[in-house]
Amino acid sequence: MSNQNKGKRSPSIDQWLKEAKSEKNALEQGMYLVHNGVVRQSPREKVRNGIDNGSVVKGMDFDYDSKKVEAAEAETYEMDGIFYVRTWLNKGQLEVGDDIMYVLIGGDIRPHVIEALQFLVGKIKNECVKEIEQSH
Repeated sequence: MSNQNKGKRSPSIDQWLKEAKSEKNALEQGMYLVHNGVVRQSPREKVRNGIDNGSVVKGMDFDYDSKKVEAAEAETYEMDGIFYVRTWLNKGQLEVGDDIMYVLIGGDIRPHVIEALQFLVGKIKNECVKEIEQSH
């Protein structure tokens, strides 16, 4: 169930969970996990690779390919024990602290849900988005 928005208004996770729990297969779901990616001040190179050039992130230009996100969601639904998938991605010029994305996964057991969340977030980050940090 894709729900990709364009703008800075973040979704209500309480509402998402309420909707997920009202789905026809909700009784099959024993766990929900939410990922909330946020623009951080620390540059990617520092966090991931330990390279500190003294710069800090002041914002990010963010965009995504909605068809690729939908395909990644469809792949996630094919994973064992996954019954609910929902995404929201921001777009445009984002500031430190702004939400980049939300992902909600519902499934039968913890290992399946954790694996699906990791798979989908990784797929979105590596194949579906374009993010350019602006530093100073």
